[in-house]
Amino acid sequence: MKPIQVGLLGIGVVGTGTFNVLQRNQAEIQRRAGRGIEITMVADLDTARAQAAVGPNVKVVNDARAVIANPDIDIVIELIGGYGIAKQLVLEAIAAGKHVVTANKALLAVHGTEIFAAASAKGVMVAFEAAVAGGIPIIKALREGLTANRVQWIAGIINGTTNFILSEMRDKGLDFDVVLKEAQRLGYAEADPTFDIEGVDAAHKATIMSAIAFGIPVQFDKAHVEGITKLGAADIKYAEQLGYRIKLLGITKRTAGGIELRVHPTLIPAKRLIANVEGAMNAVVVQGDAVGTTLYYGKGAGSEPTASAVIADLVDITRLHTADAAQRVPHLAFQPDAMSDTPILPMDQVVTSYYLRLRVADEAGVLAKVTGILAEAGISIDAVLQREADEVSGEDGTQTDVIILTHDCVEAKMNAAMAQMQALPTVLAPITRIRKEELA
Repeated sequence: MKPIQVGLLGIGVVGTGTFNVLQRNQAEIQRRAGRGIEITMVADLDTARAQAAVGPNVKVVNDARAVIANPDIDIVIELIGGYGIAKQLVLEAIAAGKHVVTANKALLAVHGTEIFAAASAKGVMVAFEAAVAGGIPIIKALREGLTANRVQWIAGIINGTTNFILSEMRDKGLDFDVVLKEAQRLGYAEADPTFDIEGVDAAHKATIMSAIAFGIPVQFDKAHVEGITKLGAADIKYAEQLGYRIKLLGITKRTAGGIELRVHPTLIPAKRLIANVEGAMNAVVVQGDAVGTTLYYGKGAGSEPTASAVIADLVDITRLHTADAAQRVPHLAFQPDAMSDTPILPMDQVVTSYYLRLRVADEAGVLAKVTGILAEAGISIDAVLQREADEVSGEDGTQTDVIILTHDCVEAKMNAAMAQMQALPTVLAPITRIRKEELA
């Protein structure tokens, strides 16, 4: 049988990895797919670099639309990224009857509903395993492997840059700014790391997983997003003393009132497996009613790990592209006419527990006032840690840190209590609040 022909838009790190792995493992992949898969055309603005990467037998052009217009191309891989031209090209490829493979989580988190609807109407597939957690097959697990389950929650370390930074802060006792510079020097962080360190990249991925887990439309605009820029080395040290680690988690959870969708630094008990995921590695925990807790761990980025996911999508499409469209796995796991309109909960309605760090004047009665405010708000305290004044940043003995762990309460209640505590004249700096999840 004639090999299926693939056009590649953008041959950067992942594109080069995809081409190389496909070449290297061609025989093995063909045995699995039932026919050969060949990248026969590449579009990239730097045609000389692209030609050097793929050799003389692949046609290289500088116009992506030439790939889409080629009637011999069956599948288009989009590796350009971003929301702009990538969206136009994906929609044009779908309109031309091409199947699409993409690693573009930003595009799908924001415009996925429109893209999947267009693909369904045209009878083509959009595959996106590489968009979430790189080489970890979490999309396939959620969409197919766990299809018998009513998923209850997902919690994931889904951004390697921030996990590397937090691991280094914990191991070396350094503050965020110092470690960020080191991460950039080593190539773990971009020159402009905003999407990573502010939690946006993780929120794109959490949005996609949430849609697949609960059968709801992708709704990135309703996600609560916080990054790691305000974390200090002191918080990581205090968390450790209390038996916790701090990780940037993407969390989505089914509750009676709606779906939680949030990304923020989180205290996790140090004994949990996910708390011990270090460096640039990713991990996702899924809780299903039938299967219980499952953990997926591996490289979340990089040339060949991400290429592994891209090629898995190519194989899936190769196997299924002649099948009746109605028999294929739906893009978001649930049949398009069976999607739910369950709302995404606003953050002030989310119930969780908290770590609070207050820099306070070292004088009698301060702790009583703080705990009194929490008691009046109906927020119960799990643990209190008060540092000796001379242990805190070498201060002169006039101020100290008070660390409080609370039991579960609704966020709106905590917001109101924090405003009251912040107004106390004996609270000398902005209160640090980090949410806590037991993940039991």
